[in-house]
Amino acid sequence: MTRSGNNDGHQYPEHAIRQEDFEGLLQRLYPEHVSLPASVQFEIPGTFSHVHSVQELIGFNTKTQISSRPTIFDYTKWTKKDATPPTLSSTSHDFRTVGVTLAASACKKAMQEARTMPQEITHIVAVTCTNSDNPGYDLFVCEKLGLGPDVQRVLVQGVGCAGGLSALRAAADIAAAASLKRRKARVVVVACELCSLFFRAEMQNILQGGDETLRIAPTLFSDGAAALVVCNELALAPCQIPVYQLREWASMVAPGTSSFMSYNFGKNGLIATITKDVPKASINAIPPIFQQLCNTSNVAISNRVPLPRVPAEFDWAIHPGGAAILHGAKDSLGLTDDHIRASLDVYKRYGNSSSASVLIVLDNMRHFGPGRDDVVAVSFGPGLTVEMCMMTRCRTSDPRSMSVHRRQRASSFWAALHSRFSRNSATRHCGS
Repeated sequence: MTRSGNNDGHQYPEHAIRQEDFEGLLQRLYPEHVSLPASVQFEIPGTFSHVHSVQELIGFNTKTQISSRPTIFDYTKWTKKDATPPTLSSTSHDFRTVGVTLAASACKKAMQEARTMPQEITHIVAVTCTNSDNPGYDLFVCEKLGLGPDVQRVLVQGVGCAGGLSALRAAADIAAAASLKRRKARVVVVACELCSLFFRAEMQNILQGGDETLRIAPTLFSDGAAALVVCNELALAPCQIPVYQLREWASMVAPGTSSFMSYNFGKNGLIATITKDVPKASINAIPPIFQQLCNTSNVAISNRVPLPRVPAEFDWAIHPGGAAILHGAKDSLGLTDDHIRASLDVYKRYGNSSSASVLIVLDNMRHFGPGRDDVVAVSFGPGLTVEMCMMTRCRTSDPRSMSVHRRQRASSFWAALHSRFSRNSATRHCGS
């Protein structure tokens, strides 16, 4: 089993907004729009309800089940004069400074855990939906990490909350191609999101009103970065003990759902559109791709132990997009809270940090005991796109994990994960 050192690894971003402080923040920013008591009646059934006003947003906030959401801003100092949305150039500057620093910090911890030096990295795959500058932020992360100019870069955009697994899938394909060429692949995967950059733009959109679209983003989203290192077996040193072995991965678009969710620029910044159809569509998209990956895994390779075919035989890292999605997926798949405990924990403590969230869940999963041998990670984004990866925990006593047959298909990859949000996670050391 991967062993822990004694170092406390990571920390929250500097600031956070607690659920109980949200109404006070809105009272300071928009006092003329906050006049009713916080006890306004606002019930959330099994799916999202409409939110068209600041007061309804306050009511929705009390029902999200999120205790705190990390942010780069100190909201305690904000007053009415801070209510105006920042300029796009200002948000770009903040991402290029604070965001890049946060992303690089997560990468450094992941590389340290993987016992991988900067000069050994061959590729980087980055993802974000809260910045669209050129060159992409991945270039500046590379510079902070001291990666060589010949490191191959990929920047994934347009996939929103699905992005963490989109980037992981791209890294897995890169490692697979390298294995076919008999080359080593050490790929850094990083997701960084600063959703709070557009909090005030979202609020302005709510104040303007006039449509039937859900405006709940200010109560759900948070800031954060997560990183991991993916290696093919040719790049794995004898002393390195990986965390997960990637087995299968895929992406699928749910037909007829392209209008259900979007994250597009409005007048003052990026605005999230989340229709009431999103939870049901996300939940319904899981079984088809799960079955596809099960079928692929169990017929393709004769030399490896097949993956289970029953959802309850896996631990699940479900993107924490909302309580309705988490509990709906649990019920639909015949799971219990124990199966999705890491997702529930991340959602309740940190909210939804978009593409980084599912990677944070995978990291968090390691601190809930040994768990089930096999893991499914699934995330959802605009499209409606669903991403899924199946993996096996690496245990030193498990020959499935530590004895990778060279003749197996080049899908035996090793991921060392690190999340910037992990309060108590520790650095891993070879042989310790």
